[in-house]
Amino acid sequence: MNSLPSAHDVLPQDAERALLVGRVWLDDQRGPVVVTVRNGEVIDLSATVNVMADLLERDDAAHIVANAEGESLGTLDRLLDNAGSSSAPYLLAPCDVQAIKACGVTFAVSLLERVIEEQAGGDAARAGELREELKRVIGGDLSKIRPGSDEAMALKAELQSRGAWSQYMEVGIGPDAEVFTKAQPLSAVGHGAAVGLHPSSHWNNPEPEIVLAVDARGNARGATLGNDVNLRDIEGRSALLLGKAKDNNASCAIGPFIRLFDEHFSMDDVRSAMVSLRIEGDDDFLLEDASDMREISRDPLDLVSQTIGDHHQYPDGFMLFLGTMFSPIQDRDGPGQGFTHHLGDRVTISTPRLGALTNQVQRSDQLPPWTYGIRAWLKHQSRG
Repeated sequence: MNSLPSAHDVLPQDAERALLVGRVWLDDQRGPVVVTVRNGEVIDLSATVNVMADLLERDDAAHIVANAEGESLGTLDRLLDNAGSSSAPYLLAPCDVQAIKACGVTFAVSLLERVIEEQAGGDAARAGELREELKRVIGGDLSKIRPGSDEAMALKAELQSRGAWSQYMEVGIGPDAEVFTKAQPLSAVGHGAAVGLHPSSHWNNPEPEIVLAVDARGNARGATLGNDVNLRDIEGRSALLLGKAKDNNASCAIGPFIRLFDEHFSMDDVRSAMVSLRIEGDDDFLLEDASDMREISRDPLDLVSQTIGDHHQYPDGFMLFLGTMFSPIQDRDGPGQGFTHHLGDRVTISTPRLGALTNQVQRSDQLPPWTYGIRAWLKHQSRG
């Protein structure tokens, strides 16, 4: 397997004009700091701001990231060399105390695969047969149906009459989006760290997504990349197992940096992004695919408004996974068995305007336990 990507691979193609902000672990004494990248150097911004959620609330955030003075922590390549090891400094997930939320079933392709998971009851061997059956029943292109529209409600009635309606169809083409809590604040891992699979899962996959950084007022301030690790067998057994399927040790990766919105990068760039996925296995397995954000069923800002409003506030802001159309069906271990991870897989999620996020796949129970929570973080903040 190739070595981890260099700074050239990790950064956006137009890095020289991108306002990038992230977090770095310095050492046990100093803890995490907020950083930016300028000309390949990582600059510590802690003299000006040391809480990512605070930075994203500030109207002068772009000016701080572009101009604030700070200590150089060396080149980004130096930090990337430490990725996945205990050698500091190294990159963390770029968010800190924000809630980590996620939207599901926002693409027609993933909608069909969720219905298949449900009807297969978590049995990967039945997926191929069910996939063909559902295509015959549904017909047409679900991606062209606007959720909540009269056309969508007519399709719902038709599917109900055939006994083919599903709770996943409800959130896929109904008026209300699925929004759930993906992970706890400070629990997401960053670029180069291992992501974890629950040990009881035997049918799973990465979910490459764009993640919005949203402030407490509901304003999307920037975007990054994320892996919403998916356990298809566990969620397929019952949607009530979503928490077990989604929130485990190291099951959420975000990074490498949040790119702030400015005159060079806007929500329209998110709407038109092509998010690529590459999975490389120690068994010489290679899978490459992509999600076209132009095929998303719900606009990103609609997903934001369904998450925050008069009905729900987030005083520290939140990170919002926008969903994926990637549902791998390529056979790996035998005909009809579809795709599932092997331990040691390397997953790279990338798009030109946000760079690349790379993580290796391991078991959640065999990774270092999550011990750095809010109380530990507050102790480091008080030392500042």
